[in-house]
Amino acid sequence: MNYSKEVAVHKEFKRQVDKDEIPTCNILGVNIAAINMEWLLEYLKTNVKSESGNRLVGDYLCVSNVHTTVTSYEDTEYCKVQNNGLMAIPDGGPLSTVGRKRGHTDMSRTTGPSLMGKLFEVSLKNGYRHYFFGSTEETLEKLYTELEKNYPGIHIAGMYSPPFRPLTEKEDAAIVKHINETEPDFVWIGLGAPKQEKWMAEHQGKVNGLMIGVGAGFDYFAGNINRAPEWMQKSNMEWFYRLIQEPKRLFRRYFHTNTKFMWHALIRGK
Repeated sequence: MNYSKEVAVHKEFKRQVDKDEIPTCNILGVNIAAINMEWLLEYLKTNVKSESGNRLVGDYLCVSNVHTTVTSYEDTEYCKVQNNGLMAIPDGGPLSTVGRKRGHTDMSRTTGPSLMGKLFEVSLKNGYRHYFFGSTEETLEKLYTELEKNYPGIHIAGMYSPPFRPLTEKEDAAIVKHINETEPDFVWIGLGAPKQEKWMAEHQGKVNGLMIGVGAGFDYFAGNINRAPEWMQKSNMEWFYRLIQEPKRLFRRYFHTNTKFMWHALIRGK
């Protein structure tokens, strides 16, 4: 196994909900939430807009796939990051397939982009406020335009494109202060894995909203890249559609991680 630098977490964070109420399936050491989209949307609605306020404030949600799960299996610190959040939802089809084979019959693929779309659709009705952290200024501008057009009444609390370099403590504190002043319910993080998960872990208990790492989700809703047709999504072939769009970037990742996942999770039963 490879051991990365330990990720600093906010030691004083106290979760307001009982994490044990979330059903999980351990796959390669990661406690993947054994849930479906309907369950997740109801859970978020109940806790984000509870009578006592946002009960998920300061916590984070990982959107897990084969790549992040295999990476976690090989990197103990990243595995801790995946497991220390509120939950790691099954973005990758193979994760929910393994979960069902292990007895979690209601478990189904719950993708980041689909979750974004579902929450955007009910934002006006439920009074959700969204903050977007990550990507480039150009993408954020396009994202703002597309969301305003496709989801009338959506409340975009704020957006910020961080520089492509490590932030100083002063800069980081200023960004957190700005995010918190906008009073978001959801803080969408688009930095790509594993950077976004590590960022969320380091800011657990500091950011006043539920952080959700969605990787390429910003690009989908900004119109930079297209999602696979629905039939490919339902048949767990979205990875192939993405590979066709970005072969140079994704071929090595998919070949490497998919092979390891099949060996460890499907054959060895890890």
